[in-house]
Amino acid sequence: MLRVNHRAHDLRRRIYEILERGSAGDRISVVVDRGIVALIVINLVAVALESVPELAARHALVFDLIEWISLVVFTAEYGLRIWVAVEHAPFQHLKPAARRMRYLASGGGIVDLLAVMPFWFGFLLPPDLRVLMVLRMIRFLKIARYSIAMRSLLDVLYSERRALFGCLGVMFGVTLIAAAAMHLAEGRVQPDKLGTIPEAMWWAIVTLGTIGYGDVVPVTAAGKLVASITIFLGLIMIALPVGIIANAFNEQIHRRDFIVTWSMVAKVPLFSGLDAGEIADIMRLLRAQRAEPGTMIVRRGDPGHSMYFVAAGEVEIELPHERARLGEGHFFGEIAVLQRTRRSATVRALVSTSLLVLDASDLHALMERDPRIAERVRDMARGRLKHELLTPRGDIVTEELDADRTKPE
Repeated sequence: MLRVNHRAHDLRRRIYEILERGSAGDRISVVVDRGIVALIVINLVAVALESVPELAARHALVFDLIEWISLVVFTAEYGLRIWVAVEHAPFQHLKPAARRMRYLASGGGIVDLLAVMPFWFGFLLPPDLRVLMVLRMIRFLKIARYSIAMRSLLDVLYSERRALFGCLGVMFGVTLIAAAAMHLAEGRVQPDKLGTIPEAMWWAIVTLGTIGYGDVVPVTAAGKLVASITIFLGLIMIALPVGIIANAFNEQIHRRDFIVTWSMVAKVPLFSGLDAGEIADIMRLLRAQRAEPGTMIVRRGDPGHSMYFVAAGEVEIELPHERARLGEGHFFGEIAVLQRTRRSATVRALVSTSLLVLDASDLHALMERDPRIAERVRDMARGRLKHELLTPRGDIVTEELDADRTKPE
């Protein structure tokens, strides 16, 4: 029985890795992902073509075959994802049933469900309601699971939601002001189009959106002045959210160029007492930094305001009497994020190096928001300081120097 359970666990773990791209070099995972993406694209094309009556009648068998294959594949995928949800790292602190419920309630789980629901509804709905089958188009959202660019865009929209809602609020206010101004300027001249503020809001929306359909055109001097000002405001209103999204999207794509693993953060002694969800919160604070060969990353004697993870490449730590090299997956300066001590060594990039940086200010902000993380991090820091793992002059600790050492020339 124990052997059977072990094999079932191994099989579940393997399926999880295939579905979630657990390994960058996993060919089976790549084939499965590309196959599902291809099937999604075929579905979207089929749904669009099926709306043409002539094509629907001529190729009904082909369209039905595509839908049946999609039903089998997407239903099997959905069932497997429910089964392997217990392997998802952020849910490890929960019971198996709770882990699966987390997946079912997640955005990806809901999209996976909606991908198969339209077909099953087709058997239950009366013929005149089968128009709801157009909901199959929602399968397009499944591509976000397999597209780094789409996932990054969704992450950006979520992370910048407050700023975007702020822009939306400003846009609504400007729309009301522009509509009121145009109503006062031309309400009597064009009562059928600008006679009320709600009617004038249509003109304000298309003008601020830089679309300008031309169905409502000012004819008075006052109206043209209001329109001119509104046009310039529209350019600003459109540029503001576009700039926010573009900047955040660029940073997100740049960050995804680096390999971030759970073990990279979890193995830091300072964070070893945190659970998966708390480590995920810390990972969101990491920012990307690239250092060219010979670049000085930190200088001895400078205040330490951040810690670094080596995502790719290699750095050299120059201590007073020796040197040490740290490669991919290593870290340095974690005590600095709490103690703000001075650097006890100079660190240089030996090759082109990708770093992930955790600023002390970001970690302190997270600790203020979440007292649990604050308590655990402070407990770990006190334990490390008690055992004198911090050098007298700085934040380079012995556990950070476990790479191959080289004597100074």
